[in-house]
Amino acid sequence: MAAEESTLHLEELRRLRSMAQHPRIINLLSSEISSLEQDQSPPPQEARTAAEEANQKYYENRLNYIGTLDNPYPHESSVSRTISEYVKEYEGLLKDQRGVHLEDITESLAGMVMKQRSSGPGCFFYDLCGNGARVQIYASASNSELDESEFLRVHSNVKRGDIVNVTGFPGKTKSGQISIFARSFVVLAPCLHMMPVVNPMKTEGTDWSPGRPRNPETYSLKDQVETPILNTVAGGATARPFITKHNELNMQLYMRIAPKLYLKQLVVGGIERVFEISKQFRNEGIDLTHNPEFTTCEFYQAYADYTRMMELTEEMLSGMVKELTGGYKIMYHSNGLDQDPIEIDFTPPFRRIDMIEELNNLANLNINPEDLFSEEANNELKIACSMYGIQCPPPETTTRLLDKLVGHFLEEQCVNPTFIINHPEIMSPLAKWHRSRPGLTERFELFVNKHELCNGYTELNNPIVQRQRFANQLKDRQSGDDEAMPLDEGFCRALEYGLPPTGGVGIGIDRLCMLLTDSLNIKEVIPFPTMKPQDQPSARPS
Repeated sequence: MAAEESTLHLEELRRLRSMAQHPRIINLLSSEISSLEQDQSPPPQEARTAAEEANQKYYENRLNYIGTLDNPYPHESSVSRTISEYVKEYEGLLKDQRGVHLEDITESLAGMVMKQRSSGPGCFFYDLCGNGARVQIYASASNSELDESEFLRVHSNVKRGDIVNVTGFPGKTKSGQISIFARSFVVLAPCLHMMPVVNPMKTEGTDWSPGRPRNPETYSLKDQVETPILNTVAGGATARPFITKHNELNMQLYMRIAPKLYLKQLVVGGIERVFEISKQFRNEGIDLTHNPEFTTCEFYQAYADYTRMMELTEEMLSGMVKELTGGYKIMYHSNGLDQDPIEIDFTPPFRRIDMIEELNNLANLNINPEDLFSEEANNELKIACSMYGIQCPPPETTTRLLDKLVGHFLEEQCVNPTFIINHPEIMSPLAKWHRSRPGLTERFELFVNKHELCNGYTELNNPIVQRQRFANQLKDRQSGDDEAMPLDEGFCRALEYGLPPTGGVGIGIDRLCMLLTDSLNIKEVIPFPTMKPQDQPSARPS
């Protein structure tokens, strides 16, 4: 590792240790820090500029503030229409009127605070922005559902860049400004850094120039984007990557295993709905349903959760089947073309199985999701796998043992489309914690014909928790699990600017094509699948 990279890595490990809570994680990080400290001399102490010191102080103050809140990143968000739809609706309805309030109408909007000002302690104005549109929030203590002291506490801590959700009634101020008059005001994702100030002289016109913010809509097509294939960190999924090297930069790079982290950063950047159909590359085995190079469709929607994403997935897949076949049922030769086909029914809604509840019932276990990080839980899962004759190749991490048990007991039930939901936190480092069940996450996997077809979450948007989750993954990596996720500091820093509550889904396109074309082998739906050369001898012993 180069000296500069080693220094950055050491600083990040120290930061993770300061936030870690589990003793084993703290010990693992301390061991790695001690090893790196012995390999390098202390970095020179350089004086920071006044701006850097101010930014750091701002960041520390924001961290301290959100530390006082019970839940600084709430799950719930209510959006009745987009900001642009709201402005279009009520500018026409209230044309040439001033000081008009439609108090019998309730609307809910969400977006980013880009400008704020106050008119005394009981009245605050905000510019709420989203997808290129802007509307004014008029927040007064007289309209608020909060008492006066709580109202003042909330609004005195709102900062530029915060993602907020406001519910109230439409109207215009006396100056004729279209506004939403807030009854409820909730910060969904606080911005922990100072937002850059845009030079107003460089915001006019359509061409981009240095100093002017880029508009993603000018280089994206209907919210479809392209993310990098060569990555500096192999993140976004639990998989072994292909490794390559950039000769000129003398840098190790990884071929993309998932576009997830980039797409979530685009949501941070203001693209509230985004998708990508792209190739992924995973250095893993080849069988009837796996190819090292495969195609996925991933899509993300701000102000949605995993329940909404399950509904979208049902609508899309069942609608696709009906459009192609005229009904919701398909015939599939899962046991071979010489055997009778099975019927797979895509009629919505799809069945849902709660992972831990069903696993406890079927395997006669007593898994407590809150205890899964303990050594005792790991030993109990090893005993369970041994008792049922389930093989788990080393390393026998808790995540891998759970995955094997789920495959044995639950996935075998999933012939018709079935959602397995509410995975433990230890299995889902990128999913948001469950809002009512500690130790679990808001995650789903869709299985069809006993194989995974989709994976979706309520996306984790708390950067502090995300770093802790990456630290937990470090434990598995040090146990020999090279599929565990590494730390992606760039992604964590992006979360510090504020990711709205977001739902995301990834769909395996090749496996979907297999079902719709009655193909038994993934090679049948890939024009040029990865194959062993004919003249290469078998690696298996004779």
